Amino acid sequence: MPRRLLAAFTAMVAAAAVLVLAPVAAVASPAVQYTNPLVNQRADSQIVRHTDGYYYFTATVPEYDRIVLRRATTLQGLSTAAETVIWRKHASGVMGAHIWAPEIHFIDGKWYVYFAAGATDNVWAIRMYVLEGTGANPLTATWTEKGRITTAWDTFALDASTFVAGGVRYLVWAQAEPGIATNSNVYIARMTNPWTITGTPVRIATPTLDWERRGYAVNEGPTVIQRNGRIFLTYSASATDANYCLGLLTASASANLLSAASWVKSPNPVFTSNAATGQYGPGHNSFTVSEDGQSDILVYHDRSYREISGDPLNDPNRRTRVQKLYWNADGTPNFGIPVPDGVTPVRLQSYSNPGRFVRHYNYRGRVDADVSPLADAQFRIVTGLGGAGTVSLESTNFPGYYLRHRNFEVWVERNDGSAGFKADASFFRRAGLASGTAVSFESQNYPGRYVRASGGLLYVQAVSDAAGRADATFTLD
Repeated sequence: MPRRLLAAFTAMVAAAAVLVLAPVAAVASPAVQYTNPLVNQRADSQIVRHTDGYYYFTATVPEYDRIVLRRATTLQGLSTAAETVIWRKHASGVMGAHIWAPEIHFIDGKWYVYFAAGATDNVWAIRMYVLEGTGANPLTATWTEKGRITTAWDTFALDASTFVAGGVRYLVWAQAEPGIATNSNVYIARMTNPWTITGTPVRIATPTLDWERRGYAVNEGPTVIQRNGRIFLTYSASATDANYCLGLLTASASANLLSAASWVKSPNPVFTSNAATGQYGPGHNSFTVSEDGQSDILVYHDRSYREISGDPLNDPNRRTRVQKLYWNADGTPNFGIPVPDGVTPVRLQSYSNPGRFVRHYNYRGRVDADVSPLADAQFRIVTGLGGAGTVSLESTNFPGYYLRHRNFEVWVERNDGSAGFKADASFFRRAGLASGTAVSFESQNYPGRYVRASGGLLYVQAVSDAAGRADATFTLD
């Protein structure tokens, strides 16, 4: 082969290799915004979106005495949706105390609710139970008790959840295993029907790390999301106070999920308390999807304060919250931080440089790819400090700090309350100068100047050509 053709062929093969082997870039999806908290005094929250177009919500109530359901066509609508009690604890015997952590699933044409309960004569004899519901709407379905899920040991067991992978249905749950000095570990087993497991349960997580053993040695509340050829299992760790947090196990979707070796535990928690945003003890999560089906949504509970008087189990103020779950370029989930109460934040993706997002770095506004930590690129679009129909962009991880221009450079700075700061941090939200489906931000005090990226940095500048219009346009993610 002539040298010139050989060189061209070699370059073509190399390019093809890059196409095959390079990591897939993180894909932005349309912004979703909700207002937190979603539901007060509801813990261990689960939300599922069913094929009938409704979201179904269930959670632990502070009285630990009943199982409740809500439904709405939007996630925010669950905040005010009527709540129905579908089952109450027994007056005596088993299932008579500590009704905890219900989960609802639709399996083979029927509804199933998994929950944990103690007994009236031993409230700490926590075991797992199942209800079966017949009817299209679970709020009005006929519910029957299918009884206890029998496991290998008659010990403390809770937080049952189920998923299907490779055509096989599995149960994951938390249990105290005899001979192991922990409060609970995470297990998996195959299921023969929605209330029965088969085979030997496999222990896939034990609280061995420091952050899993604060207050209590706990791994509990497992739940699964499947994406990008992998199975991600989140679990909660430590005591149910401000130490509560989320850990992560990962397995290949093609692996033997009944082998403990298939599951890799992340060395650090993936979601923890955050004093800056005022969120403490985030945990016992579930996953759902946005109304447009394009974004994954993290559902969890936490408290708005750190200090708890007495036993955390007697504190009623865990509340349900939601926020968007992002995905890294390597296909792994990025939980970020529990965002402040109020409207949830968005990312602003550069229209002219897709994959680059507005972020702060050393308080300077800029656009970058692969922003870490995620919260550096998250901003809440709030009512403008300057009023008169404007908006301001508040930092997520530095609440009270806003994007503002100073000498026409964009910085992230704390609101000092001055009229000048308020004007500099206020913008008119416009249809995108380069795309009507995107957004642009026009300075309130310098009309005709827009937030735009130039050389990787953000400025407030006049825009006069197509390139400038693209640089001053952002898509909300």
